[in-house]
Amino acid sequence: MTAGLAPRVLGGVRRFWVAIVLVVLLVTAGGVTGWLYQTKYRFDQATGTAAADAAVQAASDGTMALLSYSPQNLETDFTNARSHLTGDFLNYYNQFTEQIVSPAAKKNGVTTSASVVNAAVSELYPDRAVVLVFLNQSTTSSENPDGSFSTSSVKVGLAKVDGAWRIASFDPV
Repeated sequence: MTAGLAPRVLGGVRRFWVAIVLVVLLVTAGGVTGWLYQTKYRFDQATGTAAADAAVQAASDGTMALLSYSPQNLETDFTNARSHLTGDFLNYYNQFTEQIVSPAAKKNGVTTSASVVNAAVSELYPDRAVVLVFLNQSTTSSENPDGSFSTSSVKVGLAKVDGAWRIASFDPV
């Protein structure tokens, strides 16, 4: 009788530990799944209303900074604009302002001022966005002191860099 009892007791102990291990594995798997959902797969937090508003604000502020400058404050204006840019577009902007905009602005006294009329998100992802910006721009120069006024629209490509939206592309529409 004792010999038959030992295997039954050992079998019961084994089942108990198997059940404990399975419960621990299930709880761990559930925890990992929840963590992945919250940190990696929950796009609504990264693409919700607050994210869209932040992208529109970044595109609007950056557009005004890019397209507004005066010969008296060129370096300050360009430094401000650079703070809104990233990547290849930042490199392009540096070269363009140094070789074309700065000499023309100084020589002809060109002053431009841009204001955003409206802007809306066209595409929004956790790490990038595209915003359509409608703007008015006025330009005066020593040759045209009365100035000119234009309206335009720009497709602004944004990239998230260190948690902030930066302009990565700027394409007139």
